[in-house]
Amino acid sequence: MTACTEPGCTGSYEDGYCNVCGSPQAPTAPGGTGSPGVAGTAARPATGAPGGTGRVASATSLLGTGIAGGDAGPSSRPGQAASGDDERSTRTGRTSSSRLATAALGSARTRASGSRATRRLGTGSTRLRGARLGAGLTTVPSAPVRDPLQVVMADPQVPERKRFCPSCGTPVGRERDGVPGRTKGFCPKCGTGFDFDPRLVAGDLVGGQYEVVGCLAHGGLGWIYLARDQNVSGRWVVLKGLLNAGDADAYAAAIAERQFLAEVEHPLIVEIYNFVMHDGAGYTVMEYVGGTSLKEMLTARKEANAGVNDPLPVDQAIALVLEVLPAFAYLHDVGLLYCDFKPDNVIQQGDAVKLIDLGGVRRVDDLDSAIFGTVGYQAPEVAEVGPSVASDVYTIGRTLASLVIDFRGNTTTFVAALPPVAEQPVFQAYDSFYRLLAKACALDPSDRFATVDELRTQLLGVLREVVAADRGSGHPALHSAASVLFESPTTDGPAAPLRWDELPALKVDPGDPASGWLAGVSVSDPVRRIEALADAPEESVEVRLERARAGIEAGAPDVVRSALAQVLDADPWEWRAVWLDGLAQLAAGDPLAARASFNAVYGQVPGELAPKLALAVACELSAEPDIAESLYVICARSDANYTAAAAFGLARIREARGDLDGALAALDLVTATRSSFVESRLRRARLLAASDKGVAGLADALRSLERVTVEPQERVDLRISVFQGALASVGRSGPSPQQKIGDVPAEDGPLRDALEAAYREKATLASSRDERIALVDQANAVRRWTAW
Repeated sequence: MTACTEPGCTGSYEDGYCNVCGSPQAPTAPGGTGSPGVAGTAARPATGAPGGTGRVASATSLLGTGIAGGDAGPSSRPGQAASGDDERSTRTGRTSSSRLATAALGSARTRASGSRATRRLGTGSTRLRGARLGAGLTTVPSAPVRDPLQVVMADPQVPERKRFCPSCGTPVGRERDGVPGRTKGFCPKCGTGFDFDPRLVAGDLVGGQYEVVGCLAHGGLGWIYLARDQNVSGRWVVLKGLLNAGDADAYAAAIAERQFLAEVEHPLIVEIYNFVMHDGAGYTVMEYVGGTSLKEMLTARKEANAGVNDPLPVDQAIALVLEVLPAFAYLHDVGLLYCDFKPDNVIQQGDAVKLIDLGGVRRVDDLDSAIFGTVGYQAPEVAEVGPSVASDVYTIGRTLASLVIDFRGNTTTFVAALPPVAEQPVFQAYDSFYRLLAKACALDPSDRFATVDELRTQLLGVLREVVAADRGSGHPALHSAASVLFESPTTDGPAAPLRWDELPALKVDPGDPASGWLAGVSVSDPVRRIEALADAPEESVEVRLERARAGIEAGAPDVVRSALAQVLDADPWEWRAVWLDGLAQLAAGDPLAARASFNAVYGQVPGELAPKLALAVACELSAEPDIAESLYVICARSDANYTAAAAFGLARIREARGDLDGALAALDLVTATRSSFVESRLRRARLLAASDKGVAGLADALRSLERVTVEPQERVDLRISVFQGALASVGRSGPSPQQKIGDVPAEDGPLRDALEAAYREKATLASSRDERIALVDQANAVRRWTAW
């Protein structure tokens, strides 16, 4: 088996999925035309897939229960979904080193040497044992496994507020004139019978094998019971039955659940053991998952906060949802839709999570079965066109939102929208997170992420940014990040904003049919490269994108416009064309237009840093310094590959604003490993030398260059500037013999000696006789007078 490549995971791939974290295995050979570097992407769908996302006409603003089965409540009735827009998209679909020689280790080494030594086991080291949740970027508190007997309901009843007619949804079984509502009866509106009493009691033996212990919870599709499996060592199991035996849709859903779940086998999905009949009713027998649901976490936090909602920290919420996304990818791969995702249906057990309550699962091509979903989470188009991969993506986005904000009105005012950014501090603090939610929860399903893999890739990038914002750029997990879409910046732009050709380049989609051919096109001259591209074996997206880039280099706007128009005509969601359009606009000196293009790309791939860096550059060039600064901060904190370029941008903006300390702090972000480190120290020294920080600031200016190698001319120029400033400072405020600038006391005489020496040193470097004479004269003019 092949080891899993997910950060921090110790599992191996079995049948294409990790047996620990459940992530899909990357294909051994490129296939399909979807997202570059995203495993399992099929033919290019028409949403926000990396390699094909919507063109935005106008830029957006710049600025349950703890057991398997869950608690769907009344919102899980079929048909409860708001109608969406009239126009609907019909787009469907999801968007080895082992052969090398290896040094002998372990048993191979003992065999070679003839030794009979065996491996030492049971060491006390815990350095390799760490929480898996958080992708190595953050940590999530472990959730204890509870004793199942402690969660058995003492008095199993369906609360009156959750009693609805299974047919028409009318409230039934409610209190009248102080008389408690009936648990059995008939709907006064449509006459359908209802029965909310549990069918099983403690001691019942179901299927001749499962001894009932009691009720655990009630859900939209039935009562949930705890039982012991008498045939398998008395293990705990969960029995899930019908809430109302007279509900034909619910009964059909239970049968369908059995059929679907018989095909489902994934480590992140609750395991189904059996399906049995008892007294004419059917029960699904499933694994007992004794952790804590995300809904219970929110409830517990609210109770601990004196009844005031206390959402999860954003990094923890992202980590928990990230962990369960491979389960969605698996379901979609086998042609199934989950349909009813919400906080109730994810359980954390220790440092692992599981997706539970598959009662709403249906096949992608099922057009007849009843649709089960939850108001506030279900996509608005489901009522008209049915569920899809895009509607599953929507439920994931809504679940994320409900975990991190006090989402009041999610079933009314904001049933199909997110609250305004101005009303949510979380959205203001984590712009990329908001942009991801906005895309996942877009009203038009075609504008959402096309696959869960694409959502997962972007969500991981957003998590990196959230952690960086919370903990700063020194967090060790942030020092190396690889994008599947963009190369890293190749220059830091210390002197001026990055040019269009200095911004990160797009990576070629390995699934493009012409990717291999393009790798062999090595013509450096852009005009000749355009000519060479005319001989491409296929007029693929990558060929057209490369033609557009060559057109930018060659200064041929007609070539650029033609190539990008062809790409967008074929796929209006192809954000890479908009990216190149932004580069062309930047090259043409139109940063305002480039700003709109890069902002649109940012909205399509919110977890990527390249669009943020490009947008920051465009904002800096188009008089939007505040937005540029915020974007540069994100880039500087989130990835060491972007830190230097962003730091110089920050320094320029803050210097122009008169924020000397902010500019110095930005320059201090540039590390000694960067080729631009010397330039950052020089800029730091010059800022201090020209500042009003007095002797202390001037001394700091000289210290800036202590451990770097600079040209002699630059070093002596700085010394002259520093000692000139020091003489002026001492003249104003008097000598400070206790302070030193380098090894020179802050007194008039020693400072004059140092300045004279600096002038004479510069004279030795002068390129002309006249310049040398002028510098000697300056040296003589500042030398101190001596008494005869």
